[in-house]
Amino acid sequence: MASISERTASRQLKSESDKVKQADIQRLLEKQQTIEEKVKNSGKLKRFTTDIELMFLLVRDYYNGRYRSIPWKSIAAIVGALIYVLNPLDLIPDLILSIGFVDDLGVVALCLKLVESDLHRYAAWKELQDTN
Repeated sequence: MASISERTASRQLKSESDKVKQADIQRLLEKQQTIEEKVKNSGKLKRFTTDIELMFLLVRDYYNGRYRSIPWKSIAAIVGALIYVLNPLDLIPDLILSIGFVDDLGVVALCLKLVESDLHRYAAWKELQDTN
């Protein structure tokens, strides 16, 4: 399987997250269904379906002011990674069969690695909210 280096994924994630502004969150949330469909329909990204759903829940709760116990850099990384997945003409265009999603996979995997503890804290908080 083709792959991209962690360094390349890191550069792409940093590039996207450095551009993220508060207004980008709303635009991202409007594209949630499109991104989730892309993830579910791509063999390589499909394994991240649950993680991406959790990322969207976190971003939505952050945007709506319900959950703010997370650094902006983590929100920006998540939003940047999800925007990257949405872009069909990224580092490796998604139109290239069998390898088009490899860069998306690398960026999402790196993002999850970087925000793992934030996602765990959010998931625990979310579970408490859902039981109340």
